Amino acid sequence: MCHLQMRTLLFLAWLLFYVYFLLAMRRMWTGKYVRSPLARSLFVNMVTETDTPGHEAQQWYHCCPDLLGERVRSVFVQSHLDAETQAFLRKSEEKSSWLFTQLYHSLFSTILSPVVSRTSINGFLGRGSMFVFSNEQFRRLLQIGPEWKGRRMLDLGAGDGGVTEVMGCHFKEVYATEVSTPMKWHLQRKNYSLLGIDEWHRTGFQYDLISCLNLLDRCDEPLQLLQDIKKSLVPETGRLVLAAVLPFQPYVETGGSWVRPKEHIKVEGKTWEEQVTYLSADVFLKMGFELEAVTRLPYLCEGDMYKDYYVLDDAVFVLKPRE
Repeated sequence: MCHLQMRTLLFLAWLLFYVYFLLAMRRMWTGKYVRSPLARSLFVNMVTETDTPGHEAQQWYHCCPDLLGERVRSVFVQSHLDAETQAFLRKSEEKSSWLFTQLYHSLFSTILSPVVSRTSINGFLGRGSMFVFSNEQFRRLLQIGPEWKGRRMLDLGAGDGGVTEVMGCHFKEVYATEVSTPMKWHLQRKNYSLLGIDEWHRTGFQYDLISCLNLLDRCDEPLQLLQDIKKSLVPETGRLVLAAVLPFQPYVETGGSWVRPKEHIKVEGKTWEEQVTYLSADVFLKMGFELEAVTRLPYLCEGDMYKDYYVLDDAVFVLKPRE
């Protein structure tokens, strides 16, 4: 009995020390440091945090059209901080203030991170939801109305299905792929049809829309992926919605370490505008896709006890297959 009590006291002492350590460290962490295992694995380039969306948040959408190539400039769509995006930010800020929930998440992540992927940990905890575009922003890019309906769509690497919902409401059949088992559970609860990551392009289906959101820089064979997508789209009318984090820095997680992909896409240019122009003309066009629309959006993720939300710089392209 004494031995059991001693172990219990030691565990409680360690737990109290851990909580104290997290609270004490909170003040010293700044934007240049990686603030959590979640952030370290998902976001290697962070923008400094903003307490409330305002002028700085508007910079997430800033673009200099004169720096875009002529073809890209003609199809650029200017986006803005809208009500749906602000609602996601407010929800993230509220969750970040739930101290004991965040402590539990941090403890759980620390224990499991050596053996479980960050994505799966998020799936277990029901955290880390992503936000790429609002319903209105999605419709503007595709030039469709609220009542428009297509037959079939596929979301590659759908995560918990939060972004899939924005697109899926416009389609009769919604398919998705995902590696993480806990994330698959979320997708199944939302009644999405799951396809294997090595099977989706062999089913014989053709899709009115395929989404590839922030996946191109995290897969081993991105050029092969683009080829498979092109073959799987409905000819002429099918569309690819592709989001890419810029600056483009491809790497793949293998056995807990990060390595360069087998197929390396080198993107030239230092500015957002230069890299968007290069991707459009020297990558997508050569792979058989014509640019129909492009916009600049923040790639948002729910935060933790150290930061309300995390944000990366995204370019979202609408591409149509060419003969």
